[in-house]
Amino acid sequence: MYAPPREVRAELYTALPDALHWKGPPSLWARTRPAAMGPVHSFLEGPAFDREGQLWCVDIPHGRIFRIDRDRCWTLAAQYDGEPNGLKIHRDGRIFLADREHGIMVMDPVERVVRPFATRPNFERFRGLNDLFFGPDGSLYVTDPGRSHLGDPTGRVFRASPDGAILELLVDNVPTPNGLVLDQAGTHLLLGVTRGNAVWRFPVAGGYTSRQIELFIQLSGGLGPDGMALDEAGNLIVVHARNGIVWQFSPNGEPLLRIRSCTGMYVTNVAYGGPDRRTLFILEAHTGSVMQVPMDVPGRAMYSHA
Repeated sequence: MYAPPREVRAELYTALPDALHWKGPPSLWARTRPAAMGPVHSFLEGPAFDREGQLWCVDIPHGRIFRIDRDRCWTLAAQYDGEPNGLKIHRDGRIFLADREHGIMVMDPVERVVRPFATRPNFERFRGLNDLFFGPDGSLYVTDPGRSHLGDPTGRVFRASPDGAILELLVDNVPTPNGLVLDQAGTHLLLGVTRGNAVWRFPVAGGYTSRQIELFIQLSGGLGPDGMALDEAGNLIVVHARNGIVWQFSPNGEPLLRIRSCTGMYVTNVAYGGPDRRTLFILEAHTGSVMQVPMDVPGRAMYSHA
């Protein structure tokens, strides 16, 4: 259908030091993983850069939040009783977390105490959050897949008001909603549908009944889309979970670039960083590593830097 995209191989940037490998008893999350994965010393997700150029990420099974400075030194910034999956940074520096156990959580980076932000949509519980994304007005988009799949397409996407007081349900029929970003115009949400192996697109303005969902990209192989990011030209980065690949697609969905992992197959999420945002950083969960790839187009400035 399309010409083969250009292909590059990522390079190792840093890896979780052995001293920070989890050596305690396995968590409930870790006990549900396939035995072939072996002991789960970490499962990294949710990369995001702060204004000082430090990379933050989370360790889902052990409730840990890490900070990696410019010298590639790792610090355990916080640990709490939760399962943080996604992480984004607010314009005021606060760390927001999509927590599978508790809901939307927030942490002051100086105080380092994790507290609830929004946990009960319509007085119910979330089913198990995955990722989140700030809109330009400070609204927070969050995916709530729970245990949804093709046979039970009940995953949800919410939009939280900037103060967390209002949680609006956007869609509720997704087989595992995962990574998400707003498009370049800010009018449509691009949504990774992991167990549908696809990227959906739909408008975020208007009421629920007027929201028409489009199939934007259909992938094959692996598990499906995980984390995503956008660059200044509107190109979409899509992590292909359990496939060891990260794709770059044009604004029209044409494959432009295939990035292959230099570590493991469990690529999870991405973030643009570096002084000019021309480096794409990729997390690989099985090895606890961070990879990097130079990119031709800078990544779009996140809400934290706008």
